[in-house]
Amino acid sequence: MAGDDRLQDRLRSDLTVAMRARDELTTATLRMALTALKSAEVAGTSARELSQDEVVAVLRTETKKRREAAEAFAAAGRAEQAERERAEEGVLEAYLPAQLDDATLSALVAEEVAAAATAGKAGMGAMGAVMGALKPRVGATVDGGRLAAEVRRQLQG
Repeated sequence: MAGDDRLQDRLRSDLTVAMRARDELTTATLRMALTALKSAEVAGTSARELSQDEVVAVLRTETKKRREAAEAFAAAGRAEQAERERAEEGVLEAYLPAQLDDATLSALVAEEVAAAATAGKAGMGAMGAVMGALKPRVGATVDGGRLAAEVRRQLQG
């Protein structure tokens, strides 16, 4: 096994600990996450090992699904299911890299917006260029929706 699947190894190890502790929530959540990772590994034309960034992307997607499900359950008046989804989201968030704070994100976006303006791109027409420049810089430290919202806010403002 390559060094790239340290996070997957941690998930497996933590699953074993949760099972021994009879922690049903963590056990179920980690099993679901590992299943999603296995599905991602075998998706496409051939099975492959996921990179660390791909593992984080899958976990981020699973976290987002939990957040959206919690909102839907809460809107439907199903508080117990909403709480369960939020708890699962919390378990998964422990495995994600820390998010950039708003001030740092705003500063990075402002830098790239200024660079795009220097290159002759302004307004919403610069959205693709700014996003393309920022994604490699921020990596997994910012949710894509949050990044896009801040870029859009600065380009429109």
